[in-house]
Amino acid sequence: MGAAECREASWLARRGVRVTALDLSPVQVERARRWWKDVPALTIEEGEACSFLRGDDQTSDAVYSIWGAVWFTDPDELFPLVAERLSPGGVFTFSHGETPQHATGRQPMYGKGPEGRETTVDRWCHTAEVWADIAHKHGFVDVEARCLPAPTGQALGTIIVEARLPDQAVDATSGPRG
Repeated sequence: MGAAECREASWLARRGVRVTALDLSPVQVERARRWWKDVPALTIEEGEACSFLRGDDQTSDAVYSIWGAVWFTDPDELFPLVAERLSPGGVFTFSHGETPQHATGRQPMYGKGPEGRETTVDRWCHTAEVWADIAHKHGFVDVEARCLPAPTGQALGTIIVEARLPDQAVDATSGPRG
């Protein structure tokens, strides 16, 4: 999700993994389709993450976002949709920039859109610990969230989160086992 030019997706696909890459930008999608047209295990789709997940009934063993859609999508909307599309035991992993101490929660980000026009998009800024709490809240287990320090001379590190779905559905009506 948020595959941009699909460099990572094409790397996986060239090694035999069947990959569906998704990006919101028609410019990025067109470029990626041109660059990776000869990679048969790679399908490149254009669309918004939540809409795509709602409109697709395919399940996956893994869903990942590298500085992509997770950062720019309300996790209370996105995480349940990801969980619906993951196979039991499936992995959801994502990364994005470290959150500065003063910026938490939903934050506006200003810049140029795909056509070069000034635009504002929201991004969700949380610490690694808060992302772990959000993942647990939406039924993920074995959550590991950390912040890798920035390389020397750079201000902010990279948050990386990995979470799994339980191997099988949990029956909430049966109560705890002991």
